[in-house]
Amino acid sequence: MRERGFYNEGDLVSVLTAEPLDRFLDYKAPEGGVFAGAFVMAPLGPRRVLGVVWGAGAGDFDISKVRAIGRVLDVPPMRTEMVEFLTKAAEYTLTPLSLMLRLATRAPGLAQPPNMRKILRKGLVEPTKLTAARARVLQVLEDHGGAGFAPSELSAMAGVSSSVIKGLIEQGAVIQEVAPRDLSYPKLDADSAGKTLSSDQAAAALKLREAVRSRMYGTTLLKGVTGSGKTEVYLEAVAEALKSGRQALVLLPEIALTVEFLDRVEKRFGQRPAEWHSGASQAERRRCWKAVAEGGAQLVVGARSSLFLPFRDLGLIVVDEEHDGSYKQEEGVLYHARDMAVLRASLCSATVILASATPSLESWANAEAGKYARIDLLERFGTAELPDMDSIDMRSEAMEVNRWLSPTLVGEMKVRLEAGEQSLLFLNRRGFAPLTLCRACGEQIGCSDCDARMVEHRFLKRLVCHQCGASKPIPDTCPSCNVEGKLAAIGPGVERLAEEATDLFPDARVAILSSDLAETARALKQRIDEIAAGGADIIIGTQIVAKGHNFPHLTLVGVIDADLGLQGGDLRAAEKSFQLIRQVAGRAGRAQKPGTALLQTHQPEHPVIKAILSGDEEGFWKAEAESRQRASAPPYGRMAGIVVSGEKEAQVFDLARYLARNSQAINQIDAQLFGPAAAPVSKIRGRYRVRLLVKVPKGAPMQKAIKAWLAGIKLPPNMRISVDIDPQSFF
Repeated sequence: MRERGFYNEGDLVSVLTAEPLDRFLDYKAPEGGVFAGAFVMAPLGPRRVLGVVWGAGAGDFDISKVRAIGRVLDVPPMRTEMVEFLTKAAEYTLTPLSLMLRLATRAPGLAQPPNMRKILRKGLVEPTKLTAARARVLQVLEDHGGAGFAPSELSAMAGVSSSVIKGLIEQGAVIQEVAPRDLSYPKLDADSAGKTLSSDQAAAALKLREAVRSRMYGTTLLKGVTGSGKTEVYLEAVAEALKSGRQALVLLPEIALTVEFLDRVEKRFGQRPAEWHSGASQAERRRCWKAVAEGGAQLVVGARSSLFLPFRDLGLIVVDEEHDGSYKQEEGVLYHARDMAVLRASLCSATVILASATPSLESWANAEAGKYARIDLLERFGTAELPDMDSIDMRSEAMEVNRWLSPTLVGEMKVRLEAGEQSLLFLNRRGFAPLTLCRACGEQIGCSDCDARMVEHRFLKRLVCHQCGASKPIPDTCPSCNVEGKLAAIGPGVERLAEEATDLFPDARVAILSSDLAETARALKQRIDEIAAGGADIIIGTQIVAKGHNFPHLTLVGVIDADLGLQGGDLRAAEKSFQLIRQVAGRAGRAQKPGTALLQTHQPEHPVIKAILSGDEEGFWKAEAESRQRASAPPYGRMAGIVVSGEKEAQVFDLARYLARNSQAINQIDAQLFGPAAAPVSKIRGRYRVRLLVKVPKGAPMQKAIKAWLAGIKLPPNMRISVDIDPQSFF
């Protein structure tokens, strides 16, 4: 007799694979039977593929041709709440369920049986001769903090041959060990005392602890000014989750932040937590996945994809810097980690903490409506005070040609240099110059595969496309007219700004912080630590400097082009500019010395600039909310972006126009359809892109209507339609 959720040998079962099939497949249960939710290896043609038993088979296939499941994997079966999460996430984002399963099984080697393996670690002996290849091997081991690597994996990551590693092993610089394939994680000490909290912090921590203790779903917006100690407050909630025997997940927006945060967690709980991000080794990701499923990983610190790990008893999700745009996955499965965190928590009775100094309007509006609780930390921790803020009206500054630092800002920098204090110059443009122009024919050098200008990176001596990553040497002659000596770099990037700062202050130590100049997260962390300890006088950075770093000697922040984010028709332009500049300004004066933030602008009367300077954040959010409400724009209405792409421009436009003409399914829910029109970046990696935008009233069944609209569309070869529910950008 069949037990509930259990299928005897030979029973028909439905299996969902991670293959791009978008349907369930029927198989016979293997010898010994199988539970629903079991991870299995199933035959598909000549291959064996990973899948999950979803339930009873449909029985609509010739039973004599149905094949049996190959074997059941020795891992805990998928929990019911995870099945529900993947199903609801797929329905919300209009993503095939098979792709959602792929997100949930991105751990290499899950099908391998538990056994011993050879791993390599860094030894205590220095090699007799440190070649460049050997240095890369040792750097990889150093960057991953003692994690063990398989020999082949270490060779691939360091880009060296096996003989290089063999030589290091012979000298004792690299140690070879035999260890279990997946080591357990050390237990975190939930009773370890954290830092002494202020009265406001303690009150906030108490509320969050109570929320975790309730074992009920709830979301809290933790809004605190920069330097107010939000991290220490939510670590108290993490401690509460660990004490109650539940698991916790902390999401960070950038991999560059993980090293510093892991150090803080280790100081707080005595051990390092599990990690899940692209910088973790394959062995570490497999170890993390299995430990999470078995309950052996108490705390995971990771990127947005860690939401799809198979937690056994998830009690807390923290989304740090919840406003950050990198929480939106823009390729493959299109989802927003903040929204998926709330969905995941609602299905497993967990607490969500959304932490930010400058929250997204969506979270602010949900708190205003009472859907989320809200806790405010209004003061910086200790004696630190918020920086004074002012604008520099560039219309009245006497600027030299090809100079971007105003005399007023230069004067303030000079004062800081004489006082032994640091200055930070913020410009959200990587490289040396955003445009290379031929003064003979007017040609703007662009990417051959994208509709994008190539950015000059003088340190790399290359032009780089920031859309597809393609690069080529900086030419001496114009590729269009072949005239030599007429190519000119137009506009500033951080490298050019560093050149100007060095010209003005030749004795100053100038450091650039930009994601494209850091090889690894650990190397970036080391550079940040050096700067924080006083290793630079002038710091020049892109938006990476806005992400939670603490520079005690920094007392001046100069925003070089405060108007940059206000250009264009982006729905969220004002919100993004407000958040970014407030975050950058918050780097100043975080220790005992007071700070100042100066904004270079040609529009000092612009409402966003005035809101930033006044510090009236609530006034800004209310005004922005009223503007969005009048336009029925998110979060007071809903949108979906439809992108048609292909290799032939005319064919792409034809399909987009066909969709626009046959939009009855969405017209029935009072939708407005905009387009088709060429996307702002109309060509990426050789594929032309045309956009349509759907706008509907809040509460309308948008996903159902879009699904009906696109059903039955026969796509020509090499053409795709992607749907972005709640788009964050419109590129």
